[in-house]
Amino acid sequence: MKKFLFSIFLFITIITAFGQNVNITSSFDSSRIYIGDQIKFTVTYDKPDNLKLTLPVFKDTLCKNIEILSGPRTDSSSRQNGRIKIVQKYLITSFDSGHYKVKPIFAESKNAEGLKRFYSDYSSLQVMRVKIAPPDTAAKIFDIVKPYKAPVTMGEVLPWLLIIIILGIITWVAIKFFRKLKKAVSGSEPYIPPDPAHVIAFRELEILKNEELWQKGEIKKYYTRLTEILRQYLENRFRVFSLELTTSETLEALLKTGFKKNGSYNELKSVLAGADLVKFAKYKPESSENEAHFQSSWNFVLLTREAEFFPESIEGPEREEGSV
Repeated sequence: MKKFLFSIFLFITIITAFGQNVNITSSFDSSRIYIGDQIKFTVTYDKPDNLKLTLPVFKDTLCKNIEILSGPRTDSSSRQNGRIKIVQKYLITSFDSGHYKVKPIFAESKNAEGLKRFYSDYSSLQVMRVKIAPPDTAAKIFDIVKPYKAPVTMGEVLPWLLIIIILGIITWVAIKFFRKLKKAVSGSEPYIPPDPAHVIAFRELEILKNEELWQKGEIKKYYTRLTEILRQYLENRFRVFSLELTTSETLEALLKTGFKKNGSYNELKSVLAGADLVKFAKYKPESSENEAHFQSSWNFVLLTREAEFFPESIEGPEREEGSV
């Protein structure tokens, strides 16, 4: 009898423990993508219906260089034996090649016995660059051999080389002569200080706006020009030489100057990330997005200009003619 009661008690204990079990899984739609591709990252929680869990919500990034474009989109469904399944989906992308590993996702349950965490496994993603050159192969197809061109002889090149040298000497002498003549007339050349960084940026933004590139369908050219203006402004204003850097490298270099993650930082990040989608992922933004990115660029320059150049008020792209 005692053995029978003990068996019943052990069975109930096992069933209860199994019923409180929580299973968490996390995975990407694909283990490998190319730079700029967009895939989904899914987190699934399988838990008892009566167990309260605190679920994590990710913003901006899953880990370094894996950016969140949207999400999470949450869905839930009831299962048998009093359990419920919750699914969270994020739309992600990356613009830096490499092999990345997302740490285990965990959910928390707090009760009278204390705090308990339930973990998923690691999730891996490989981001690859597009291979431009075809791989070497024995079955490689070659173009038709072009007509043979005879090499150019020194006798053919020498007359042209002499003409270029003579013209160069004449040009150099003429420049030196006119410079001396100008100094003799005016005394000395006045020093013209360069325009402030924000003045140059506002001038270029006005030119870009008047060109109406995205209205003509030249979306990629529009975002290329817009990011070049911002990157040149970062170089002139903060000494961040970002013309050859990626978006994430540019933002990291800006933060190293002491720049804070404020509203201006978020606007700059939004413009650079949106431009990357257009240039590398062939994303086609709406007209409202094009205008919003232009306004964000203007606001970033407006809010980060140097203090000594604040005497005049710059309201925005529609400011009065003649204002800086």
